[in-house]
Amino acid sequence: MTRPRRISLPEHTVEIVSDAGEGAQKAAIAFAQLCAKAGNGLWTVEIIPSEIRPPPHTTGSASGNRIRLAERSQVTNAGNLANVVLAFNEMALLSRLQAESLADDVLVLIDDQWATHENENYRVSYRDVVEQFRARGSTILEIPLQRETLRHVEDAQQGKNMFAVGLLCALYSKDVLVLQEVIRKIFKGKSKQVVDLAVKLAGAGYEYGLANLEQCFEINAVPTDVPKVAMNGNTALALGAIAAGFELCSMYPITPATSASHALSDLFEDFGGFVHQAEDEIAAIGVALGASYAGKTALTITSGPGMALKAEFQGLAVMTETPLVIVDVQRGGPSTGLPTKIEQSDLLHALYGAPGDAPKVVLAPSTIEECYYILSVARKIAEEFRMLVIVLSDANLATGQQLFDRPNVFATPPRSQLDLSPVPTNALPYAWDPTTGLSERLIPGQPGGMGVTTSLNHDRDGKACYDAERNKRGHAMRSRKLAALQQTLQRPRVHGAPEGELLLVGWGSTRGAIEEAVDMARGAGHSVSSVHLQFLSPLPPGLKDIFTKFRRVITVELNYSDDPQAPLITEENRRYGQLAWVLRAATLLDIDCFANVPGRPYMPVEILDEAKRILATMDTKSPAQRLTAVEGVS
Repeated sequence: MTRPRRISLPEHTVEIVSDAGEGAQKAAIAFAQLCAKAGNGLWTVEIIPSEIRPPPHTTGSASGNRIRLAERSQVTNAGNLANVVLAFNEMALLSRLQAESLADDVLVLIDDQWATHENENYRVSYRDVVEQFRARGSTILEIPLQRETLRHVEDAQQGKNMFAVGLLCALYSKDVLVLQEVIRKIFKGKSKQVVDLAVKLAGAGYEYGLANLEQCFEINAVPTDVPKVAMNGNTALALGAIAAGFELCSMYPITPATSASHALSDLFEDFGGFVHQAEDEIAAIGVALGASYAGKTALTITSGPGMALKAEFQGLAVMTETPLVIVDVQRGGPSTGLPTKIEQSDLLHALYGAPGDAPKVVLAPSTIEECYYILSVARKIAEEFRMLVIVLSDANLATGQQLFDRPNVFATPPRSQLDLSPVPTNALPYAWDPTTGLSERLIPGQPGGMGVTTSLNHDRDGKACYDAERNKRGHAMRSRKLAALQQTLQRPRVHGAPEGELLLVGWGSTRGAIEEAVDMARGAGHSVSSVHLQFLSPLPPGLKDIFTKFRRVITVELNYSDDPQAPLITEENRRYGQLAWVLRAATLLDIDCFANVPGRPYMPVEILDEAKRILATMDTKSPAQRLTAVEGVS
C-alpha cells in the first residue's frame, strides 16, 4: 500500500463540524487529547449552536470544535483562518464560511453521501456549496464517511464521529495506538461492546486515510522534560478551587459555567469540599454567603444572567464585609443572548452591578493555566481584605483546551486555620483601621466575638446608624480597602517596547491573540506594543505613565462599541468598549477601542489589521497632548 506523502509543518488549525448530536464535539475532544499526548501545543474553541435543538442540516445546527496544534508547547489562542475542515454535511461546512473562519485554500474533507442523497434539496445544496468552495480555491476531498461507517455499524449516526477522528489521526500522522487509549478513556464507564466498537471505527478511519489520502501533515512536538497537562478552563477552575482550599461551591446550572460544577462534583468530596446545587441563582449566592459568614471558604460560579440575579446578595456581601468569591463565565448578551458564544460584556456589571456604592475586587484570567491559579489569589484577597472578589472568565477559556506545565499542587499556599480563640474584651466586628479600612474577621460562635450583622448602614459595632457622619465613614472604610490592595499591586508589564506609536490594552482571554498580533506587527517594522490587565478593580499602578509614552492607546475587547462612522454616532454620544470607559475615567486620557461582538475569539490577524489601519490614519498627538488640549492648558 502506498503511504501518503508527508508534509512537515510548524502548526496547523483544523475544524470539525457536524449537525448537533452527531458527535463532532467528542471527535474533536479525542483528537485534541491525542495531540496533547503527542506533546503538541494546542488551543481549542467549541463551536456550539445557540439553540438546544436546532433544525438539522442547517447552518444554525453546526456543532464541533476548532483545534490549533503546533510543534511548540505554548499556544495561547485559537489562531487565524483554519487550514483544514472536516464536515459531516455541506450546511455545517457553509456555517464556517459564514463565520469567516476558513482560509480560501482550506482543505475540505466532506461526507459525500449528500451528492447522491434521495432528497433532491440536499443534492442541490451539496453541489452548490462544494462549487462555492472550489471557486474560492479550496481543495475538496469527498469522503464516503457514511458508507464506510455502515460497514461496521447499522446506524452511522452512532459511529461516524469515531471513523472521522481516525481519519484525522492518519491526516496528521499521529499514533493510532495512542488514539485508541484516548478513546478508551473517553468512553470509560460504557459497556465493553461500546468501547470496542469505538476503537474499531477509529482504526477503520485511520486505515482508510492511509489507503486513500495522497498527502498528510506532520507536526512534531518540541521535546521537553517538563510534565504537561491539557484541560479546559472550567476544569482548571475546578482544580484551582480545590488547590486554593475552597470548602463549598454553591451554584445553579447555567451555560457555559455548568461544567465547572460537574468537574468539582467528581473530586471535591475527596478533598473535604461540598458542591451544592441550589434551586436558583439567588439561593446559590445566598448559600455561599451564609457558609462564608460561618467561617467556611466559599464560592459561587455563574454566567451573565446569573450575575444579574445575584446583585442584591453582592451588596449584602459588601455591606457585611463577608469574604466571597464569584466566578462569572461570561457569554453573549443581553438577556439569554448568545449563551454558547464568547463576549466580554460583564465588566461594567461586575464593577457597578450592585445597589449603591459597592466596592469589590475584579480579576480576569487570560489563559486556561491562569484559571487554575487565579482562585488562590481570589481566595486570599477575599479573606484577608474581607471583600467580594469577582473572577471574570469567559466561554473561550471555559470550553477551550490548552497544554500547559503541570501545576505543582504543593506550591499553593495552604489555607491558614481559622483562629477561633476568645477575642479581646470589647472587640468590635468592624474595628476599621483608619488608614487601610481593614478589620479583624470575627466568626459567629467565637468566644467574646458576639456582635450585630445587618444589611443596614452600620458603625464599628455593627449596629444600624443613620446619621451622615457615620454613613460617610462606613463608605470610606469599605472603599479604603481597594486603595490598600492597589498599593500592593505591581506595575503591568509592557509586551514590546515601553514607548512607541500604538499601545493595545486588553483583558481576559484576548491576551494570546493580542500579543501574537503585536509580535507580527513588530516583525513587520511597526511600532506597536501591548499591556494586559489582570486586575480590573482596583486597576494596577502606573497606567497613566505607561499610556502617555505612546501616541495612541486603544483597548481590544470582545464587547460592543459604536462604529464612529455609523449613522447618528458623534463624539458626544458614542459608546466605547467597557474597559475603554473605565480607563478613560481613571486616566482622563483619550483612549479609543477596537471592540466588537463576533461571537467567537479574535484572530491575531484581525487585531493586526486594525493596528495597521490605526497607524495609517492616526494624528500626531499623544494621549497626554490630547488631554492638554481638552483641558485648555497651554
